[in-house]
Amino acid sequence: MRILIAALAGGLFGAGLMLSGMTDTEKVRGFLDVFGAWDPTLMFVMAGAIAPMAIAWWWAATGTPLLGGRFPDRAAPEISRSLVLGSALFGIGWGLAGLCPGPALAALGFGGPGVWIFGIAMAVGMWIAPHLRGRLDAPA
Repeated sequence: MRILIAALAGGLFGAGLMLSGMTDTEKVRGFLDVFGAWDPTLMFVMAGAIAPMAIAWWWAATGTPLLGGRFPDRAAPEISRSLVLGSALFGIGWGLAGLCPGPALAALGFGGPGVWIFGIAMAVGMWIAPHLRGRLDAPA
């Protein structure tokens, strides 16, 4: 049952990304170009994500998972070197490629070679990250 719900949620997420234009690299670059030809339409996508996320946070704080078990504990809100560096790399990659991980996965089937190169680079980064994280988070 969990796999079915995960597949449905993933399909809904991917369809939402495609319908909203988040898989269109030019639309994303237009949104990020705040000092040029700015396209604010993706703000509606972000605003539309706030309501269900607020409900999910409320549910996690007050309820129990529908399929049993328990929600994981919240991580400590710690700002570390790896968080800052990872955020900067994420933003640079998003700005250069016009994609972030979710839309990139949704676009693999139709996005062409650029999306596949992005996906491979993302996978390499995910493989390298745990090795670098220990060094970044070590006391100076």
